[in-house]
Amino acid sequence: MLLIVLFCMMDRTLFTKLHSLGLISDASLENIRMRIANQLFSLYWELRAILYIGVLLLSGSIGILIYKNIDSIGHTAILLFIALVSAGCFAYCFKKFPVFSLQKVLPPNSFLDYVLLLGCLTFISFVGYLQFQYQVFGNRFGLALFIPLVVLFLTAYYFDNLAILSLAITNLAAWAGIAITPAKILADNNFDNSTIIFTGLLLGSVLIATGMLTKQKKIKAHFEFTYTNFGVNILFISCLAAMMHFEHSYLLWFVLLAGISYYFYAKAVQEKSFYFLLIMSLYGYVGVSYIIIRFLFYTINGDIGGLAMACLYFIGSAIWLILFLIKMNKKLKAL
Repeated sequence: MLLIVLFCMMDRTLFTKLHSLGLISDASLENIRMRIANQLFSLYWELRAILYIGVLLLSGSIGILIYKNIDSIGHTAILLFIALVSAGCFAYCFKKFPVFSLQKVLPPNSFLDYVLLLGCLTFISFVGYLQFQYQVFGNRFGLALFIPLVVLFLTAYYFDNLAILSLAITNLAAWAGIAITPAKILADNNFDNSTIIFTGLLLGSVLIATGMLTKQKKIKAHFEFTYTNFGVNILFISCLAAMMHFEHSYLLWFVLLAGISYYFYAKAVQEKSFYFLLIMSLYGYVGVSYIIIRFLFYTINGDIGGLAMACLYFIGSAIWLILFLIKMNKKLKAL
């Protein structure tokens, strides 16, 4: 077995040379060649991709089937079918999944993850269809999102599933946007409003704080990255939106952006995370660029000269940003 491992790691001609020197017998060399010729290879990612595509195709096919046969099938029959599919998926997962634990729990097989994903997607479709067709929740659109998000969070924690947790956080963001946003904004489809910005700032902060508590309290500690990932993007985007929306106080929002950037810079160095360093650098770069471009075109009323200076700035700053990321990547690896 040791020779087989070495054969996989080293050049094939090496064993031929060892054989010519008499260090490996004819039988051993032939045995190595036969083992390598019949060597097993992993289909893990291929099977996961097929399962994921299968879930998406099945979900899409259900939607197409409903759309094309809505008159002949009937709404009640469609709802019953979706409910049975969702209930069947959850029943299978409850039967096969290990006992719940606050620590990380691995599923018995990858197939279970995709059955659970199908169950959650069909459940969301069921609630959405119920609201769209029968207006069960009336004009309380937030309630139609609140119920799925509660189910998704409970499902993510019970079955220890990061994909479902991502769905739950996405649903939480949608619910927060609808529940907090005034109805007039939804009716006019005008989201250029400070309420959306403050909602994003609050939601991003809550998600980051939840990630920290999750890690500190060791309650599904591996969920911390998912919470923080969503939180940092929402927080940075909301802060940049505030800079551009509140024009008279954009410098104050830039100070907040700089403070958030410094926090995640320290976090990236502490955890040796190039991802958070990259996120912090890109959002910080957008904020600095906004300040500089605003100065060139609004403060000093630059026209052609301002445009030329802006072009030089973007060229020089892009080069600096690339060099900075390369240097920091080496620094993080050396820590």
